[in-house]
Amino acid sequence: MRYLLICVLLTLTACDRPAEAPADLILTGAVHTGAAARPLAEAVAVRDGRIIAVGSTAEIQALAGPQTRLLDAPGLQIYPGFADSHVHLAGVGERELTLNLAGTPSLAALKARIAAEAARANPGEWITGRGWIETHWQPPVFPTRDDLDAAAPDNPVFIERADGHGAVANSRALQIAGIDPATPDPFGGQILRDEAGRATGMLLDKAQALVIRHIPAPDAARQKQYLETGARTYAALGWTQAQIAGNDLAQVARLRELYRQGRIGIRIVDAVRGPSEDAWRLIREKAQWFAIGDFDGRFTVRTIKVSIDGALGSRGAAMLEPYGDADTSGFLTWKAEDVVPLYQAALKAGIQVETHAIGDRANRQVLDWYAQVLHAVPADARAVADPRWRIEHAQILSGADVPRFAALGVIPSMQPSHAIGDLFFAARRIGNARLAHAYAWRELLDTGVVIPCGTDAPVEKGDPRIEFYAAVTRRALDGYQGEGWHPEQVMTRAEALSCLTLWPAYAVFEEDKRGTIEPGKYADFTVLDTDLLHAEPAAILAARVLYTIVGGEIVYPAP
Repeated sequence: MRYLLICVLLTLTACDRPAEAPADLILTGAVHTGAAARPLAEAVAVRDGRIIAVGSTAEIQALAGPQTRLLDAPGLQIYPGFADSHVHLAGVGERELTLNLAGTPSLAALKARIAAEAARANPGEWITGRGWIETHWQPPVFPTRDDLDAAAPDNPVFIERADGHGAVANSRALQIAGIDPATPDPFGGQILRDEAGRATGMLLDKAQALVIRHIPAPDAARQKQYLETGARTYAALGWTQAQIAGNDLAQVARLRELYRQGRIGIRIVDAVRGPSEDAWRLIREKAQWFAIGDFDGRFTVRTIKVSIDGALGSRGAAMLEPYGDADTSGFLTWKAEDVVPLYQAALKAGIQVETHAIGDRANRQVLDWYAQVLHAVPADARAVADPRWRIEHAQILSGADVPRFAALGVIPSMQPSHAIGDLFFAARRIGNARLAHAYAWRELLDTGVVIPCGTDAPVEKGDPRIEFYAAVTRRALDGYQGEGWHPEQVMTRAEALSCLTLWPAYAVFEEDKRGTIEPGKYADFTVLDTDLLHAEPAAILAARVLYTIVGGEIVYPAP
């Protein structure tokens, strides 16, 4: 009798328990989970911004209620939310709102664009822009001050190459900056000169600052507009997260304000550029600036970004041997005494480090410095035992340095689109022999590392379809593949998906929160109309973004 009474009481208690709440959102289609245990499912259910179930259509639809929103149009291809592991988000917004020179087909066209801008400007007003690249011009040479003088004689002009590591200024701009034949090259930069010693107008890396400091800076409202526009542009491209590769603390504050105002929908992981006073402030004033998952998991600040060399296209990348088409080996932009103490302090404080390195000399130097610091600061002296330090780009490597990434636990954060752009001119810059370990995705993956993929936008377009396509084909957008492009370095389709999803999550310590479609993780999805894992290469580039969903919220619906 007592046993029966207990059973009756248990039954009554179970009957009184409220039913589980229905899902807020259900998506039905081909669910590419990115999870090894179940890579493909039919539907996924979301409640309170998290995934609650993944399974068959019948299983998931049983979780629907009267208020559940259903996304079940035919042909939906549902992926874990794409994350760009390396982007300059304000630059993306600035590109959309200012003089965008991307795709300028020739020097004559560049001069025409500048002349048209000068016709609209007031005399003496600065003309600035970004995005030109001379790779496909005939001949493929940098523009000069004289070219810009002819287009805009009454205005100072400063226009950046697409990579941001080189810019050309006209004579008025150079005069304002006080650059003359006697001006020395700053450390970490170069003033290109003609045979007579006269500045050509082309300024590399830190030499750009000689002019930039004279250009009126956009005010805070304009800066916020750049960030908001960049985030909106990224949502429309299918990105659910942007990992910003270098900011200052003022921009961190602007991002916080935009989140408080509800003006940014995607997630952002921000890095503070160093060596700088701001980078040291992040370490010293960690309680004020350091953040993990603020604004409902959407904003994180835990990283310092250092740039150690320039770019291959502008010949500022630091190489072990001279360039094949110029009398230079590039240059490093910082000295050990500037960088190593910052690395050590960051490691002790639990702040992640990522370092831009493109040339083989730069990559070796950064690996050497990382090894030195990781050895000097043992695990029990670190705030985070697994620091997950990164090298951004890791473009040109010596074969001897390839296995060092895995040995040191260093993450190569790479951009597939750089290869299919750079390989048009890379052989001319450094010769075919050094391309054997360039953009070496397969070679690095085979050592056991992961490769989070980014775009480096606005250097590149910032389109995840291009990154996926480049990773699996290593071909130009029209299908061209030239000599020395090393097709054996491609990724598999599954790896390319991880490159845009799980591996970027791992690179920012979020693999337990996002990167795959599994119960308990954030409901971040990129929804396309194309199966990237099986489509023909051209179809990858033509895929259409239907929805971008962050935390169960649709932040971009296709028109």
